[in-house]
Parts: sequence; structure tokens; C-alpha cells
Amino acid sequence: MTLRDHTQTRLVKLRLIVTALFLVVVASPIRSQQGWTSTRVAPAGQDLNTIYFLDSKRGWIGGDKGFLSSTDDGGHTWVRQDAQTTDAINDIYFRDKEAGFLIAGNAIFASRDNGVSWTERRRFPPHEFDGADVELYSIRFSSKKKGWVVGSVSKNDRVVDSILIYTNDGGETWQRQQAPSRLELIHIDFTNDKRGWIAGAEGTILATTDGGQTWSKQNSGTSATIFHIDFRSEKRGLAVGERGTILQTSDGGTTWTPVVTKTRATLLNVQFLNDNNGWAVGRSGTILRTDDAGLTWIEQESGTKRNLYGLYFVKKTGWAVGGDGMLFRYE
Repeated sequence: MTLRDHTQTRLVKLRLIVTALFLVVVASPIRSQQGWTSTRVAPAGQDLNTIYFLDSKRGWIGGDKGFLSSTDDGGHTWVRQDAQTTDAINDIYFRDKEAGFLIAGNAIFASRDNGVSWTERRRFPPHEFDGADVELYSIRFSSKKKGWVVGSVSKNDRVVDSILIYTNDGGETWQRQQAPSRLELIHIDFTNDKRGWIAGAEGTILATTDGGQTWSKQNSGTSATIFHIDFRSEKRGLAVGERGTILQTSDGGTTWTPVVTKTRATLLNVQFLNDNNGWAVGRSGTILRTDDAGLTWIEQESGTKRNLYGLYFVKKTGWAVGGDGMLFRYE
């Protein structure tokens, strides 16, 4: 073999090595994004709006027309339940392993047997609101006795007022409290029995430091509707909403700072797994991920263009629910 032949052989081998390394580099991020798998759980055409897990095994999903389903094996199989309603289920929350709550339309339902059966606890009919319709969106408890629900009051499909409801007897009775905003209130979150936040239309963020006795407006710096808010601690929180809006705070919401991302899709849900890692989902199948406490976000491949409404992670396993009865699982 001549020197030229040796040189050509070495060049061919070098090209093969470079090509192989290139494929590994390119393929690695793609593989890391292929952790989401999908399955249809609800009937086609019915949206799934919310998902909640007690632990790595026990969870519930809720959606249109009173659809409710539960799992005992970490979401591998789902069993249909009777929620005693035909209204869309907008949120599910468990105060502890036995006491669960869900909201559908203008009503609050409760379970005292680990979600096996559900009964209506309180309804807010139009005649109590001068003929206006109430829609409840989000429920959270700050302690064993105290819980909160937020939503909107509308006439002819136009929001005319907000609604803020609370219980101080573990969900047995519910009363209305006047909120310092008449705009639509969409999501509520508490970090302990004193500190809580509410997000809503036109950049609304309300906060309490006294367990919900009083609420005050915070300056979000945006007019975009905020659909979801998640606090990791009393100081650190995230809020997401219209047109790719992501806001972060490190002082309990005294100041909110916008985070610049490439996405313009409306974001509907956000959750931190720990101090650094978090996820957000939204319209058109948008899934974003952060590993630096929300400073930067990378869009993930979801494999769908359907809207994603609900998101829930337990350790490294996550679930998202959305349009057309679809459930997505991440591991």
C-alpha cells in the first residue's frame, strides 16, 4: 500500500469518527426530549382540564362533561368514576389522603374516603348572583381547616365580577369574601397557612400574608392574563400566562420580573420539581423545561398540537392532560 493509500484510508476513518461523534451529539438532546408518551383516556372531543396525584401511585384526572378517572398504579391504567356532575371539572385537590375536593361549573364536591365517592358540598346558582353565572376554577387548602376557591361571575359570556370563596371548617361550609379585584380570578396557591397568591385576568396577582383574611394587589408588570402561579417557598415563585408570559419573583411577589423566551404560545400551567428544575405547558402542545430556577427555558418536543391544560410531577415522573381526552406521561 502506498503512502497515498495510507493517507486516504486514514482520512476515511477520520471522517467516519467525526460523523459518528456528530450523530451522538445531535441525537442526545433529541433522545432527552422523547420522554413524553401519550394515550387517550377520555372520549375523543372531550378536554381533560386537571390532574392531581397524592403520591407516585394514586392520582385523578378531570375534564369536560364531569369526566373523572383515577389510577392506583402511577397512571398506567385508569378507572372511570362518578363525580355526580355533568359540568366540566376544572380542578382537583386533596387536603390529605382521605379528604379530597373537586370543582365543576359552579359547585364544590368533596370526598371523605380517599376519592372513592364524591358528594356536592356547595353550589352557587345564578339566582344568588342576580342571574349571573359562576364558574369556579381553582381550589387549595392552606391548612386542615382553611381552604379557598377562586373563579368568575359572568353575564352573557362577559365577566362582571370575580369570586373568592373560603372555608374554615374543613370544607363543610363555604362563604364568599370580597376580593380587591373584579377581574376573573383563575388560580390560587399557598405555601403555608399564612402566605398565598391568586392569579387572574389582565395581569392580576393578589397576595395574602395573614391566611387569607385580607388580600392586596401586587404589581405584575403585565396586562397579560396569568393562568397559573406556583411558589416554591415564601419568596420564590413563578407565574405563566398569555403570549408566552413567564414571571418570576424572589421576594414573595413584591417585585415580578419577566423572563424572555422564544415561545409566544399561551402557557396554562407551571410546576417546580425542586429549587432548580421546573416545567410549564400550554396551548398548541407547548412544553417548556428549566434547570436553572426559571431563568432560562427550553422548549421540549411534545408530539402534539393539542392544548395542554394540566400538569403534575411526582419526583421524576410527570403527567400532562389536554385536548381531545389526551394524557401525556414523562419519565
